[in-house]
Amino acid sequence: MWIYEKKLEFPINIKNPNPRLAKLIITQYGGPDGELAASLRYLSQRFTMPTGETKAILTDIGTEELAHLEMIGTICSQLLKGADCETLKACGYDPAYVDHGCGIYPMNASGVPFTAAYLQSKGDPETDLIENLAAEQKAKTTYEYLLHMTDDPDVIAPLRFLREREVVHFQRFGEALRIVQDLKDRKTYY
Repeated sequence: MWIYEKKLEFPINIKNPNPRLAKLIITQYGGPDGELAASLRYLSQRFTMPTGETKAILTDIGTEELAHLEMIGTICSQLLKGADCETLKACGYDPAYVDHGCGIYPMNASGVPFTAAYLQSKGDPETDLIENLAAEQKAKTTYEYLLHMTDDPDVIAPLRFLREREVVHFQRFGEALRIVQDLKDRKTYY
């Protein structure tokens, strides 16, 4: 079904560890508008899409979000690499460290663990696609906020890439919504 190339969708090579920034970026791993929630949302919603094309759009984007999850995990891992306990304490990462070490754990920037409550799958294609349009906008905005929090070019480049992919996903969900709405306007729906 997939071809896995053993490389990230965008190269990540962070030279300067920064646990404070990792604490913020982790929200795109396991926060409400992050990549894990997006992937699970889209891969769950695909089952009630009315056409093969709309199912494929959700499958494609859902699996790409898994690649983005891998990128965020890599960014956080590299930002945490070599951090000592004093640095972790100073930036407020010590509670996460006590529970997970420097392992990457799905949580938001405040340390709240990932929950399935972040997902939405209503079973109505139009409703779900509108939800997805909003989700992509929220993720794009989160990436913009994260970009405001750093001046490290090694972090900025992949965050910009991820932000731009949110724009592409928004456009693809717009296409899917048009397909569903056109289908709904016909006499036979589903």
